[in-house]
Amino acid sequence: MELNCIRLMVKDFDSCFKFYSETLGLKVTWGKQGGVYASFDIGLPSGLSIFKSDLMAEALGNADKALPTGLRDRSAIIIKVTDIDETWKELNSRGVKFLSEPKEMPGWGMTVAHFRDPEGNLLEIWSELPMEKWDKDLLEEAEGYQ
Repeated sequence: MELNCIRLMVKDFDSCFKFYSETLGLKVTWGKQGGVYASFDIGLPSGLSIFKSDLMAEALGNADKALPTGLRDRSAIIIKVTDIDETWKELNSRGVKFLSEPKEMPGWGMTVAHFRDPEGNLLEIWSELPMEKWDKDLLEEAEGYQ
């Protein structure tokens, strides 16, 4: 098996296309505004794609079902960045509404910030936290992988 892509089912294709291509600045590898499918380079040439959810619902035979709302997040798109503070400032200037400013997470070994796309999908940007800032438990756990 080989991972092909992460595909998000979206209602408003054009707003999501614009968000991923223009706001986040991801390179479009397939598709265009006004379409039904597009893919973007996220380190894999077509690693992230969007597809009109109504078309997938038809294919699965569940077009009569409502989209879930009011639930905890069950997935997130995680994007590693070199400098989280600079990336946060850049995306913020492009109109990304962050859920938080960059926050050091010593138990995770990273600094993170979260935001949502126009459909409410959770995204996280992160950069590595220097090991001297990791908490004791993470440092102990890391020893088992060296």
